[in-house]
Amino acid sequence: MKDQIKSYLQRLNHGEALENVQADFVRECKDVDPAEIMHAEQELLREGTSIEELQRLCDVHSALFHGSATDAQKLHAKDIQDQRLSAAAALIQISGHPLQTFTLENAALEKLIARAKQVLENGTINDGSLNELRQIATHYARKGDLLYPHLKVQYGISGPSAVMWTVDDEIRDELNALAKQKDQKETAAWKQRLNAVLTRMEEMIYKESNILFPNCALNFSEEEWYHIYRDAKDYAECFGIRGDSWEAAEAHLTDTASTADTMSAEHAFTGSETRIHLPSGSLTLSQLTAMLNTIPLEISFVDIDNINRYFNEGPKVFKRPGMALGREVFTCHPPKIEERVRRIIGEFRAGNLDQVPVWMDKDGRTFLVTYYAVRDKQEQYLGTLELVQDMEFAKEHFR
Repeated sequence: MKDQIKSYLQRLNHGEALENVQADFVRECKDVDPAEIMHAEQELLREGTSIEELQRLCDVHSALFHGSATDAQKLHAKDIQDQRLSAAAALIQISGHPLQTFTLENAALEKLIARAKQVLENGTINDGSLNELRQIATHYARKGDLLYPHLKVQYGISGPSAVMWTVDDEIRDELNALAKQKDQKETAAWKQRLNAVLTRMEEMIYKESNILFPNCALNFSEEEWYHIYRDAKDYAECFGIRGDSWEAAEAHLTDTASTADTMSAEHAFTGSETRIHLPSGSLTLSQLTAMLNTIPLEISFVDIDNINRYFNEGPKVFKRPGMALGREVFTCHPPKIEERVRRIIGEFRAGNLDQVPVWMDKDGRTFLVTYYAVRDKQEQYLGTLELVQDMEFAKEHFR
């Protein structure tokens, strides 16, 4: 199937008429499960086929639903999609389930978008309404941290993370840019830009409801949803939606925590707490953990194989979901950031760089994010350390 999909793409790239390729696609793939086609495309993506090229195949796929498709083929494709939508709908009905919270946020966002578009027709949107719309950053961050990477890593479905994640970032960045240029709100150009980004937000709601959420619902296990529910608690609410408590997840997490506490207590009672011996002294495991959590930095360590191995505990401006541990660091970043992270780690590994400082503003505060190459005494690369420091204290001191 992969070679067949590749042949369609090559024919399009060589200028063959779309209608001809569509006709062959319908004839040759009439009995193929759409999921098999999707997995073939994932393989091409992993082999280096660009997102832009794969997106051209969307027009070929449309033959399953339009014009040249037979009624039987349309029905087959619809049945597959109905299965996904039904799986999502069932989870959305569960009080406190992550998909319910995402869906409620989208419903609230749709109302904000409709109100903003109506205001734009008659006048100028106020700062409060614009700031409400910018809360979409929280919705997108939670989706980007908890859904996209897991769908890609565990189930090989990378389309959403490769395409939708980029659009999320573009929407968020455009809203931020418009907010910085709010002195131009009266101009036709500014209003046109806002109207365009509102339409993109509407399209993303549709894609989440019909592509992302159904794929997650059909693939993620209940245990995985419990972990997503747990990690989602670290994020601020948006659009006034406070997710309900999911009783099954709370019970599961309580049982898990109780088991861990019991094992820890038994370990301490026997007096056999693990002691870590270092060249300049030793610490018990509890001492080392507490010390790392006390340091006023967000600490992350990525090992030599590019796997997330450690985050210190505590509130974080840059979220670190527990599900990201054991996962390749590159999967935790949207496409436009991933290449930068790969480049930095590549330079560390090659010995060309030892550290990379990045200053940034987030939520009105200044942060210093520094990446360090971790090496042993023989200067062999062991991994990458990331430190995030809130620098507002320094600004206040020098002010």
